Amino acid sequence: MALEMRAACEKCGATVPHEAAAYICSYECTFCSKCATAMGAKCPNCGGELLRRPRRLPKQPTAH
Repeated sequence: MALEMRAACEKCGATVPHEAAAYICSYECTFCSKCATAMGAKCPNCGGELLRRPRRLPKQPTAH
């Protein structure tokens, strides 16, 4: 099952592209690094721990 890669911080609304650093809880609530740090790495929605979200790097063109 894939993570829902949300594109905006749920606290401040900042854009968090798939390749950017972002933090999520077990419910996939998404926050930018600045907000996650300000909240002490604790999700305000569920009280869970915020951890670094894995990044999806842009696809590289294949060499022919």
